[in-house]
Amino acid sequence: MRQWGIELDYAMMAKELKDILGLKNEPVAVTLIKKGMEMPEGYSVPDKPLRHCQAMMRAKHGEMLLVPGDSQACPASGSALGIIPLPEKVGSGEFHHNMGMYESKGAAKLTIDTRPALEQGSVIATAMAPLGKATLKPDVVVITALPEQVFWILPAAQTFAKGGRMEISMASVQASCVDTTIIPYQTGQVNISLGCFGCRKTTDIAPEEMLVGIPEVRLADTVSALVRMKEGPIAKSRVKAV
Repeated sequence: MRQWGIELDYAMMAKELKDILGLKNEPVAVTLIKKGMEMPEGYSVPDKPLRHCQAMMRAKHGEMLLVPGDSQACPASGSALGIIPLPEKVGSGEFHHNMGMYESKGAAKLTIDTRPALEQGSVIATAMAPLGKATLKPDVVVITALPEQVFWILPAAQTFAKGGRMEISMASVQASCVDTTIIPYQTGQVNISLGCFGCRKTTDIAPEEMLVGIPEVRLADTVSALVRMKEGPIAKSRVKAV
């Protein structure tokens, strides 16, 4: 596997990801600003509250955003990230039931009860930037891409070196916050999402796109594997048999 330097070259890795996969948008570096850390410079606080997914989609277009607690527009994502308390309507299932995503409040409550989440108060903000411009070490890199592009990330990250099978965890809600930020951060494994009600309603994610979250601890090896696969299986698969 390629040996990146001690100080990882995130700009080079962003370029490799974009060039090899043919990505339309920038990979997004997501950094969780933990309790006790100083707020970073060079990242703009939005002029109005944003959802986690909205900030992520703006970052893929080039913005560098810092979203503290009072700028968290989505109570579901803000509470899952440990930035704001879990609102009663979210915890009871009422919030997601009212969206029409669940037949009953009980079904929605089970989803919230079983979702991975960070400890309340452990995070004070999220910082998001294009990976190539990020000045903070990311906890997770999230890519919005087509299924074919996401397909190559999965084996590069998880089976290229050791083989085996992959396990994915998803829900019909909280695609960008839980499925592609928190799960990769907590498990150290790549995870995907087909999207959710919130991101599809409030961002520019295309109907044919999905999300993949790569934990920083696996980023260098993932890019290295993609580099090695570039002229082999990736190139060959894109030449259609006649």
